[in-house]
Amino acid sequence: MSEKIPVGVSACVVGEQVRFDGGHKRLTFAVDELASWVRFEPVCPEMGIGLPVPRPALRLVKSSEGEISLRFSDKREGDLTADMESFTRQRIRHFGHLCGYIVCAKSPSCGMERVRVYDAEGKNNRKAGRGIYTRVLMETFPWLPVEEDGRLHDPLIRENFVERIYALHELNSLREAGLTRGELIAYHSRYKLLLLAHSQPKYRELGRFVAAINEWESLEDYFVEYRQRLMDLMSLPTSRRNHTNVLMHVQGYFRKQLNSRQRQELAALIDRYRQGLQPLLAPVTLIKHYMAEYPDPYLAGQRYFDPWPEELRLRYGH
Repeated sequence: MSEKIPVGVSACVVGEQVRFDGGHKRLTFAVDELASWVRFEPVCPEMGIGLPVPRPALRLVKSSEGEISLRFSDKREGDLTADMESFTRQRIRHFGHLCGYIVCAKSPSCGMERVRVYDAEGKNNRKAGRGIYTRVLMETFPWLPVEEDGRLHDPLIRENFVERIYALHELNSLREAGLTRGELIAYHSRYKLLLLAHSQPKYRELGRFVAAINEWESLEDYFVEYRQRLMDLMSLPTSRRNHTNVLMHVQGYFRKQLNSRQRQELAALIDRYRQGLQPLLAPVTLIKHYMAEYPDPYLAGQRYFDPWPEELRLRYGH
């Protein structure tokens, strides 16, 4: 997977001066770190429907009938909802290849959650909306990893997003190369430890689904269902407890090779991670050292140990 991963992005997030005030919302992580590994495909939906820069700010407005529309915040006439929905459907028709999307927080066009929704008089507002463009995008591609620029400042959310875009890219690559049941089963096997870190019950549930692959006549239909279930599972946050269980499981693979001192050292390091005294990277690094010294084919193939390029410096802070 050496080629860059295709990821959609709100144009302002990669520094384009397309916001209503002529500014941008440049996300340093995206532009200075992630851009080395992904190919961004920027879109500004507000400019896409023909609005200029600068322009009056937009807002979501809820009518007395409960309908939410996209309007100008200065109360000038004009309902932009239909234009935005039409543009979005046209623009995203060819987005099936994308492996992720970064949208601009709080935007009535691009915000993913907690976008302000005003009443018809423009007075009361609640942080309860989703931008029109992002709503249609997420409804059309429910498996697609989508995150807001602001949320990506959180190390765990950032890690989860990157993990998902890499997993989806690898899965899409399987499809492009020609799907086989054997390749899909092998893919799932590579992700077992990573999935365990997200949810043991959902991991077991997905395992049963994979075991029933031969019951599906259409491999393409199976792929679509597997992709959705996989992305739903991986969108669940990992936990220190689940990671600890994975690490202790892996520790068992070296029971015969390690001497008493080495076993105690690894067990103590895993326990310090469990207590929050060490980042996840610490026990993972020691385990990878033992994996190199005592190779095991199953562990060597697990994405848990290398889910993204090391240069992204994730897993350093928790």
